[in-house]
Amino acid sequence: MMDVDAGSGDRMALAVLAQYRMATTEQMHLILSPGVRIEQTRRRLTKLRTEGLIDRITLPQAGRTRVWFPTQYGVQIACEWPELRGRRPSKTVSDRTAVRLQVGHALTVTETALAFLKDARQRGELCRPLDWIPEVYHPIGSGEAVIPDALLYYRCGREDGDGGAMLRAFVEVDRATMGPERLAAKLNSYARLYHYVPAPAPGRRQRQVFQEPWQEEWRRHYPLFPRLLFVLDGTGPTGIKTRIKALRAAAADLALAGFMREVPVLVAPLADVLQGGPAEPVWRPVRDPGSTVSWSHSPAPETPRVAPARPGAAAAPCPDHRADHSWSQRCAPS
Repeated sequence: MMDVDAGSGDRMALAVLAQYRMATTEQMHLILSPGVRIEQTRRRLTKLRTEGLIDRITLPQAGRTRVWFPTQYGVQIACEWPELRGRRPSKTVSDRTAVRLQVGHALTVTETALAFLKDARQRGELCRPLDWIPEVYHPIGSGEAVIPDALLYYRCGREDGDGGAMLRAFVEVDRATMGPERLAAKLNSYARLYHYVPAPAPGRRQRQVFQEPWQEEWRRHYPLFPRLLFVLDGTGPTGIKTRIKALRAAAADLALAGFMREVPVLVAPLADVLQGGPAEPVWRPVRDPGSTVSWSHSPAPETPRVAPARPGAAAAPCPDHRADHSWSQRCAPS
């Protein structure tokens, strides 16, 4: 019988690079095939480079570490595959100069992805390489958008079992390249995304009185709004505390009360995430930074404070943020 999966390893390697933007040889090895010798990964990457699908740069200041990235040809090929169709690759993803200038942040984002992948493997849960999707575009009106460093899909519970809970998270990786206030301002952007309802297209008839109201844009893509994870790196303990304090101060804004009540927002140093694993209680809730929880922690929903629509009517439901048990609605915004 013909081995139709002979090229599956090459395909996955190219798909990962097209989606992650860039990765070192060691990162690619741990993402793709940690159970084999790293020489096999090196040979695979060299083969793809010979075929013109990927390229590399060398970082002399990091022990001549090789960083791999897709070529324009490789991106064109990969984005035709069903698993990557609809993705928006960066216009500079194949530019060597752009790769060199972006390498610090991009490799830190990839290292964060590895933490979740390795943790899922060790725990027997489901998080595959392509369940980490960098830079998903979410419009919030007026030509603006929220673009998280990554969107994570993760299924809790044994991979071979039933009833596992599906979790989704927006991940923001901060390397202390911006001030604490600018980091904290991202909470406002995510709150805008949470409440954003797109205006009807020009010429479209206005909604009638008894029709369903327009829904928030995010509901077209997610059954629940993804939780928000801030991963902090590039600074010491004092800098970490300062940035957590800035996030907490921003979260106290009354304009964010509804968003903060409904969406878990957690923060953790990357060093703690890598050392213990993201499932360990290394995350601090932004509203209560004195406590620590796992990233999958879902607090009990508060009592809804929504007034009835009319006398005698029941209050509108206030969606809680407990884990979603569906596995079907996994499409990310294109």
